[in-house]
Amino acid sequence: MSVRESTLANGMRVVSHAMDTVESVSVGIWVAAGARNERPEINGVSHLLEHMAFKGTERRSARAISEEIEAVGGHLNAHTTREYTAYYAKTLKEDLELAVDIIADIVQHPVFDAEELERERAVILQEIHLSQDTPDDVVFDTFQEIAYPGQALGRPILGSAEKVGAMPRQAVIDYMGDHYGASAMVLAAAGRLDHERLVGQAEEAFRDLKAGAGVPDEPARYAGGESLEERDLEQVQVVIGYDGIACADDDFYPASVFSTLFGGGMSSRLFQEIREKRGLVYSIYTFLPCFSDGGLFGVYAGTGEREVRDLIPLIADEIGKVRESVGDEEVERARAQLRASTLMSLESTSARSEQLARQMMVFGRPLPIEEIIAKIEAVDTAQVKAVARRLTESKPTMAALGPLGGLDGFEGFGPRA
Repeated sequence: MSVRESTLANGMRVVSHAMDTVESVSVGIWVAAGARNERPEINGVSHLLEHMAFKGTERRSARAISEEIEAVGGHLNAHTTREYTAYYAKTLKEDLELAVDIIADIVQHPVFDAEELERERAVILQEIHLSQDTPDDVVFDTFQEIAYPGQALGRPILGSAEKVGAMPRQAVIDYMGDHYGASAMVLAAAGRLDHERLVGQAEEAFRDLKAGAGVPDEPARYAGGESLEERDLEQVQVVIGYDGIACADDDFYPASVFSTLFGGGMSSRLFQEIREKRGLVYSIYTFLPCFSDGGLFGVYAGTGEREVRDLIPLIADEIGKVRESVGDEEVERARAQLRASTLMSLESTSARSEQLARQMMVFGRPLPIEEIIAKIEAVDTAQVKAVARRLTESKPTMAALGPLGGLDGFEGFGPRA
């Protein structure tokens, strides 16, 4: 396996992992611009721009974009997060140059045709309405908003129907001009490839792209609080969490081990105690999203109206217990889960290219797999206990949606000494 990185003349970083045992290659552009870069009046513009990039360029129509990539059996996609937007393709190894050319075209030369914009706006409005009809989407968006109120990090990635419906074409163009500079981009690839050839293709494909300064994020300011929304549903959706850690925090690996042993699988404490032993939920798990300057730690559960009043104090009890009673055996089991999932991710060219891009954005370099595994293996029980306390000492955040039956909040989830 060979991981290499280079920097183009315009400041774009190129990172690749040559995998000689596969016949395909995944390649994409990751742009350091997402929902948290948006002003309130243009919330949703990152996602709208992602959609519009596929709707025609100066050289290709929307149909030509899809036909060219599918003519070689490849596929093209994109996604938007709170801190970055990604455009990527997967093809056979001999079609890498075509994939790079198409991706370079859509992120540099979209025409934002007015008619295409209106059609795609309608598609996104349907996506927003679908999300609003999906209770677990709603409860996570609400949780994020309560955790980070009054700031971009707390607003939904899709935006609101009102904002997206009224967003001017020029706002999309201006946002792209402000954020889509070469220095804010990483070209990442994994699969059957030659790094030097990839760099040459990128130099040619992105030769017109300026460096660009980008626009800084506002700092993350965790607040906490609660939102209880009565809604006529079959299940109650519950998300409870706390202030978390940044991606580059020294506690990242202990926190990952803790999250795994507490709610990361069928052998985890929450699954065993709350689902297997008591049958209070169908689904329960922990999550640990990290950002450049903060993060969250939380628990999601889906339960019934009769069960929710027992569930919430039980989660509080389990959080209290895990702060003090972490054992060596469960730490070792969680380390093994993380080690295995990390190594298994190397088998997917798509997952590997995204992993490399994220590492370049967070650390400024690709992390050797040996370094990652060593840090996982180095996590001990004392570190897990310490990070368990750290991750559960802030003011909690709770969002609950469904037939709440008079649920009165999250007493018992406050900071503990």
